[in-house]
Amino acid sequence: MTLVVFDMDGTLLNASSEVTPFTAETLTLLRQSGIAYTVATGRTLQAALGPLKGFQFELPHILKNGAVIWCPEQKDYSHRHLLSQAEVWHVLDAMATQEITPFLFTLDAAGRHAVYHGALKSEAENRLAQLFEDERHLPLEPIAAMPKDVHVINLSGMGPAANISTIVNSIAGEDGLVAYTGTAIQSQGLSWMDIHHSYGSKGNGISTLREELGYSDVIVFGDGDNDLSMFAVADEAYATANADDEVKEQATQVIGHHDADGVAHFLRDRFNL
Repeated sequence: MTLVVFDMDGTLLNASSEVTPFTAETLTLLRQSGIAYTVATGRTLQAALGPLKGFQFELPHILKNGAVIWCPEQKDYSHRHLLSQAEVWHVLDAMATQEITPFLFTLDAAGRHAVYHGALKSEAENRLAQLFEDERHLPLEPIAAMPKDVHVINLSGMGPAANISTIVNSIAGEDGLVAYTGTAIQSQGLSWMDIHHSYGSKGNGISTLREELGYSDVIVFGDGDNDLSMFAVADEAYATANADDEVKEQATQVIGHHDADGVAHFLRDRFNL
């Protein structure tokens, strides 16, 4: 039994964050051939469901880079790797020192997501907040309004590359934390980062699904450093042409660009669809 796992942004989705008609047809052909598939993404549930709607993603979804796993059939999370209060305050202190505005992605007892943020200091931060609220459909509130009993899934931020690097390095030795980072706006020298619980990786999520659902082979597709953990546990790992260099180096093979249906073209050849 083979399980195919897609990263979403920069991999399965095109530049407009959509599943193209060609990719949609390929997913239908996969189903008809009895090949199972799901996603492992940095998105929250709300942000992931929109682009996936109508394409029969029925298996558990690995979300927030593996911090949570959503089961569509039960309409609930089967696994959660959340940050402790001490870990949250540690990261907030590091972000404050580097003057990076924090965005805290949260999950309450009823399973609702929201984002709480510090004071927005730049146009780029305002655009990021707008992205979370409008495109990702997440309630956005100032950090002062965050309930004391809410659970934090991850902290995100964007700022000068050197400042982001300093924060990432400061938590490198923390057993319970892992950071992902990359270029946000190259022309402005800005980088982004996400900090999660170290157990909440895409690789751990895939290992969990492999064990619980009984898949013997796993094939994954990705483009960013948050995909490296799933590359490490997969039987085959494919990087899109737009992927980071480090990801390409770890890949079984580099395939086509995400904005040219690279994953779909590869799957049709790989499985003779």
